[in-house]
Amino acid sequence: MSKSYPLYERPSDRLKQLLFGRWRRFYRPHVALEGVDLEVRQGQTVGVIGRNGAGKSTLLKLLCGKLQPSSGRVEIQGRVAALLELGTGFNPEFTGRENVYLNAAIFGLTRPEIDARFAKIAAFAELGDFIERPVKTYSSGMMMRLAFSVVVHVDADILVIDESLAVGDIFFVQKCMRFLRAFSQRGTLLLVSHSIPTIASLCDQVLFLDHGRMRMFGDAKTVCEAYSASRWTDLPEDEARGLRAAAARKPVSEQDASAPVVAPSNGSARTVENRTTVLDSAQRFGVGGAKLVSVDLRVDGRVSNWCEGGERVELEVAARLETAVDRPVVGFYIKDRRGQNLFGENTFETGCQTGATVGATVRARFVFTMPVLPVDEYLFDVAVGTGTQDRPLILAWYRDVLKLSSRAKSPHRGLVGIAMESVELEVDPSGPAIMR
Repeated sequence: MSKSYPLYERPSDRLKQLLFGRWRRFYRPHVALEGVDLEVRQGQTVGVIGRNGAGKSTLLKLLCGKLQPSSGRVEIQGRVAALLELGTGFNPEFTGRENVYLNAAIFGLTRPEIDARFAKIAAFAELGDFIERPVKTYSSGMMMRLAFSVVVHVDADILVIDESLAVGDIFFVQKCMRFLRAFSQRGTLLLVSHSIPTIASLCDQVLFLDHGRMRMFGDAKTVCEAYSASRWTDLPEDEARGLRAAAARKPVSEQDASAPVVAPSNGSARTVENRTTVLDSAQRFGVGGAKLVSVDLRVDGRVSNWCEGGERVELEVAARLETAVDRPVVGFYIKDRRGQNLFGENTFETGCQTGATVGATVRARFVFTMPVLPVDEYLFDVAVGTGTQDRPLILAWYRDVLKLSSRAKSPHRGLVGIAMESVELEVDPSGPAIMR
């Protein structure tokens, strides 16, 4: 399906189009979506990602019936509940109570059904006396509470949510996340978000939209990583061109390689040995200007690809620059099976601001205590870049370069566990009464 809008240069062009549109077009068509072919099966949780203006909200409005496609068709089976722009379906002059009845009726509930569920809706929203006040007095967070609470209680088969979780306090957001995880076990969920960790943790499939077109649709890990890669390879093009031009002026072999630039650590950095080869499946992206030489992973002083948690880990990354860089930065991430970044670090804050010339070898050494990871396999990403934390320029990002297996013997708590210095429990039979 596709969706386009007419853009008029002048207000008078609308009248001209109405009168003379049969013979001439007085507008410029703007294509918001083009050629989107998507099938979402019952019980799937699908995320939609993309930059601002990619067509994400337009797609959800088409799926909800709030817009009609310019071409193609939308087929939906089941009751749909949508949470799009905050305030959609609400009358600002009505009280929260009145808007609950209005919004729930729009979703197809009868008056007796709303009466029976109102107490639960009000309790979920936690608005207190504000439920009896006009919605125009609500903050954006309060508006989200009320809208989400209605959606929770309409018994929808398909739930469509667009960025609404970006507002609200952390406690209510967590309550919403618990509901979404429970709903995903029985219903169909479509979620738009700029939060890649949220998409990766909730969704089975992800649609990546780019300028109104489907760039990729597939499993969450693959698509989320492709989207993250595009953020570094697509922008900023002006800086990327400058780096490519600098690298192309003279081949590396014709340059004098400077001394290695080593990020400072506790003591002098040791020579990098190519003890751990990059996995054949590793993927590289970036604007160019650096190549990975070696990655050395040691667990308690030994070259290893497994850990139990609590060990002293040394990760050493070496890369060769193909362009001059004012301030090289090296970093890494450890990811779980779903592609969620568990933790990572980079050398930006180390104070190493030495420039590096073409052909220089950049080495970074990270030493840390490995947390307790659930028994599974994990992957490392490493990257070489420049710039700042707010405006980085990725020269080369290598995805899935190393695999690490966790053989943790103790049960874990959460995505990442930490070693407790001590855990104590005392029982005082004569103590105070239990708090209720």
